[in-house]
Amino acid sequence: MLDFGAPTLIELKSTEDTAKLCSELGLKFIELNMSFPQYQPESMDVVALEKIKKDYGIYYTIHIDEALDPCSVNKGIAEVYTQTMLKTVEIAKKLQIPSLNMHLLRGIYVTLPHGRTYVYAENEQLYLDSFRVFRDKVTEAIGNADIRVSIENTDGFDLPFLRHALDLLLESQAFSMTFDIGHDHAVNNIDKPEILKRSDRLHHMHMHDAAGTKVHRALGDGEMNIQEYLNLAKEHNCRVVLETKTVEALKKSVAWLKDHGEM
Repeated sequence: MLDFGAPTLIELKSTEDTAKLCSELGLKFIELNMSFPQYQPESMDVVALEKIKKDYGIYYTIHIDEALDPCSVNKGIAEVYTQTMLKTVEIAKKLQIPSLNMHLLRGIYVTLPHGRTYVYAENEQLYLDSFRVFRDKVTEAIGNADIRVSIENTDGFDLPFLRHALDLLLESQAFSMTFDIGHDHAVNNIDKPEILKRSDRLHHMHMHDAAGTKVHRALGDGEMNIQEYLNLAKEHNCRVVLETKTVEALKKSVAWLKDHGEM
């Protein structure tokens, strides 16, 4: 059976509240979201998190702050983001956290008569050089630990500089991929071929149903073929976050999985 986990839900005010819900629903892990103040490196109480982990028989993954951009053209800002990741790796080592989920940002664009022109696209070598430095620092920090930084598709890998960055990061075994199936559906499945080309590096999945561009729906509340993606997750032994935004939708997703013999 796959390991299914809960996202950080704004309705729940503490990690222990989420752990209690995981225990009730039969979920195996919590994805701690660093876009929330309580999950900043300086805010996380490793001793308390370890106790919750043991008390409720769960483990953690981490969703890196969605604003994290180690390729910022401001070198001071880029360094702060890199140090944030390195601090997170140290926390992951202490708590035996196997997966750190990360976005690739498109960055700033300029709207010209023919369309958007991205600053990173116009300065791709500088962008990739920054990612190479970031990759090597993170790889060294992880060392032999069983931790992967998993790159998530968000708005599509349609821009070449994003695909090039993904492949550069995947040159290190410290990096892998997350397939967010709902976001891919919302952009007409443009990411799926790119992910399947690199499917040997697929280790993590964000699963939610979608209808058109409306995402983060409970499983069964959209138009997606969820079973197809469950089969893909099984093939690659992915951890699966049921990435809803409400407790009600999370419970409904778990019920759907149980009804379909997946939990």
